Amino acid sequence: MDRHKHPHFNSAVHLLLLTIFTALQTVTWGAHAIESPSPKELLIGFKATSDPSISSFQPLLFDESGNYSLGFLRVDPTHLSLSVLHVPSSVPVWSANTTRLPIWTDPTQLSFNGSLVLSDSHTGVFWSTDTIGDRVWLSNTSNLIVQKLDGETVLWQSFDLPSDTLVENQNFTTAMALVSLNGLYSMRLGPDYVGLYAKFGTSGTDPGQIYLKHRALEAKADIVEGRPIYLVLKSDGYLGMFQTGSTIPVDVQSFNTFQQNVSGIRRVRLEPDGNLKGYYWTGSSWVLDYQAISEPCELPSSCGSYGLCNPGKECSCLENRTVHGSSGCGLPENRVSGDFCGAYENRFRVLRRSGVELPFKELMGYRKMASIEMCEGACEGNCTCWGVVYSNSSGFCYMLDYPVQTLVAVGDETKTGYFKVREGVGKKKVDAWLGLGLGLFFGAVLVFAGVLGLGWYKLRNRGVKGYVEEEGVVGIGPYKDLGAASFRSIELCER
Repeated sequence: MDRHKHPHFNSAVHLLLLTIFTALQTVTWGAHAIESPSPKELLIGFKATSDPSISSFQPLLFDESGNYSLGFLRVDPTHLSLSVLHVPSSVPVWSANTTRLPIWTDPTQLSFNGSLVLSDSHTGVFWSTDTIGDRVWLSNTSNLIVQKLDGETVLWQSFDLPSDTLVENQNFTTAMALVSLNGLYSMRLGPDYVGLYAKFGTSGTDPGQIYLKHRALEAKADIVEGRPIYLVLKSDGYLGMFQTGSTIPVDVQSFNTFQQNVSGIRRVRLEPDGNLKGYYWTGSSWVLDYQAISEPCELPSSCGSYGLCNPGKECSCLENRTVHGSSGCGLPENRVSGDFCGAYENRFRVLRRSGVELPFKELMGYRKMASIEMCEGACEGNCTCWGVVYSNSSGFCYMLDYPVQTLVAVGDETKTGYFKVREGVGKKKVDAWLGLGLGLFFGAVLVFAGVLGLGWYKLRNRGVKGYVEEEGVVGIGPYKDLGAASFRSIELCER
């Protein structure tokens, strides 16, 4: 009997031991997967969700060198972006262009099903490469690539869709734009120039007001009309402008370390203040090597809304009674885009200041007028105009069609500014509602007074009637003298 039971007993023990071993092995591999670094490529079926316990950056993919990583970057306490970071410095060099920022705790998911997709269960898809690929990988130059398994067919790459940064040997074409992190400034290419634009009051595809225009100097080659240009950050320390099909630059913007032996990588970034700056990596820090605008007062809004930039001095306000703060001098309703045609309905007060001019007036349109009064009049009745700057010497009238930004202080008192200042959102409408409310209130008071008067009237009449019936006195108003002879005769007849 025992001989027959032992085989069954051994099988059960073996099965139990195998189950325990498998479970332990699964736990071990799971722990190993958690502790192991992010993969070097993503294949179809990959999924990862944001981890709310991570405070800064959650890596999901590394390049072969480990210098760059794709992952979830915490933007603020509740939101994230899908970004590529330079790992040693934790500086983002690319971010996915989403219309809304995903939330850490939703949770947000990155998946690859042929397309790289950023989504969550509440909003749906935030962003996608819209491809049918086989793998995703990150080059050692920070280029994020969706590719076929043949290793040659590139379906999508982040270098074609830069955010606010260019790295070495990344081509920047007329179809692209660098956009600052705050969305106010952009860099674009024209037919023969590099332009920086400020988007203060415009919407849609309009890039806004140009504030820097660098034309090709054509020092080494001439611009051939009709042939597109592109920009490249070269490791020799310069921004080179080239024409398609040519390796000879038509323009060179040299950095401080131009043609010097710098071992670290380079990058240029369109900063939140609107300046274009170049840096190189020393191995421990980024060093400023180039800036397109060297004077702070030449930046489009160095002192903020309704600010006044004094060259070599601190910022102040166009309105002397206002103290300059971290957000400028204007109230919040004067720092937003729009005009005076809608809710504001031309509700504004006027601020005038002499000895001021625009930081980039040479790039703005103007009209020649005979006097400052004519210049102001052209703006006063124009609900899309925020202000004008007029020069008595030239007669040039510069009109601002966006919220007033920083002006530059000059010694010439003949240069005068006229600026509109909003008094409050929809003040006319508020006044109208206030008037209606007061009217209804006083109407209700009158109705209430009428009801009280009628009640008092009825009570008073009831009191008079009782008094007449009891005392037999002459009535008041419509009441008759019940003691009169005619009334007594009626009584006798009825009897």
